[in-house]
Amino acid sequence: MTDSDYEFLEDSKPKRRGWLKAIVWVLIALLSGTVATVAGGYFYITSQLSASGIEVYSTDGSSFDLPSPADINGPINMLVIGSDTRVGQGSTSYGPVGSALADVIILVHISQDRKNAVAMSIPRDLMVSVPECPDPKSGAVFPARNFTQINSTMSKGGPACTLLAVQELTGVAIPYLAMIDFKGVIAMSQAIGGVDICVATTIDDSYTDLYLEAGDHTLIGDEALAFLRTRHGVGDGSDLSRISNQQVFLTSMMRKLKDEGALANPFKMFQLGTAALSNMTLSNSLTDLGVIYGLAKQVNNVDLDKITFIQLPVYDLEGEYAGRVAASPERAQELFDLIKSDQPLVLAEANPGTGAVIAEESGAATATPIKTQNPTPTNNSDGTGQPVDGTSTAELPSWVKGTNAATTSCSN
Repeated sequence: MTDSDYEFLEDSKPKRRGWLKAIVWVLIALLSGTVATVAGGYFYITSQLSASGIEVYSTDGSSFDLPSPADINGPINMLVIGSDTRVGQGSTSYGPVGSALADVIILVHISQDRKNAVAMSIPRDLMVSVPECPDPKSGAVFPARNFTQINSTMSKGGPACTLLAVQELTGVAIPYLAMIDFKGVIAMSQAIGGVDICVATTIDDSYTDLYLEAGDHTLIGDEALAFLRTRHGVGDGSDLSRISNQQVFLTSMMRKLKDEGALANPFKMFQLGTAALSNMTLSNSLTDLGVIYGLAKQVNNVDLDKITFIQLPVYDLEGEYAGRVAASPERAQELFDLIKSDQPLVLAEANPGTGAVIAEESGAATATPIKTQNPTPTNNSDGTGQPVDGTSTAELPSWVKGTNAATTSCSN
């Protein structure tokens, strides 16, 4: 059986589809010598997937169902949310229990040709317009709002409402949603054996109880969570600095997963899923094990230097909205259009923002050239400088803040 056979068996044979997947996992178990553990874990994961699924919608009101093979083979858009809920987290050190907010919001786009991927971080204090949101529990509809902080959408209509807000903002259809809470972050960091990061300037943040001296560290468990949450300990203390700092962690994690082949290894994906799934909420479009494995393999096909992490361009608001930000109209739209048209988003050089610097052998620097795509050959152009297939290899403007997964950056 090929990978494609495993990932997307014919929908007309649902019973056979489920049993064939089970057989694949049992064969993996036999080869690894852990039959009882893996077989039991397989059924645990499938039950957890079913329990964690929620209905999500596009801005036209239609729902996103399980994807077809054609959907997976096309461009992929997914929203990743980090929830700051304290409910059921088992610790008071995270702060008092209150409304669940969207602490981290990242739009992930993987190009159809699998040569480029981008992860765009959206600040949690971004002010946006939000369409009507159905309450996932009662079915009641929250009215549309013209100007509200994007992280508060979670407390109104759950993660599905945050997804609607991001689709309204970007104009991009996003059929996949994955939300993880504090315990899930801790479990994931433990499952991958920690994430190696470097710190250029000592981090001392009493808000998250994080202290890291300058130098190299391996973050795991509560320390990994505190690192991802800190903003008072890096840069200028803003959420934008926190995003830069998070990209230090995320790029390192991506390098580790790729180096170890975890994204293309069903058994490793199984281990990661077992660790975090009980602390995740997924869209119904992600409640199939074959779909999850198929998507992970698509990410694995993209080279590290073509996995770009950027920040949504914003400007500071004033008056009653001081301390919050809004999307820069022209700049943000330029990036949204590139994503919608499946164009590559390539940085000419790393520009990580206020919470990080690029690591070099001699120390840290503010900017370092990074690899970009090969220039388009002259004979593949119509004379306008653009490839005849409609794609563009133009580098992103210098105002775009970000880095790529092949580049090591350090918290600052």
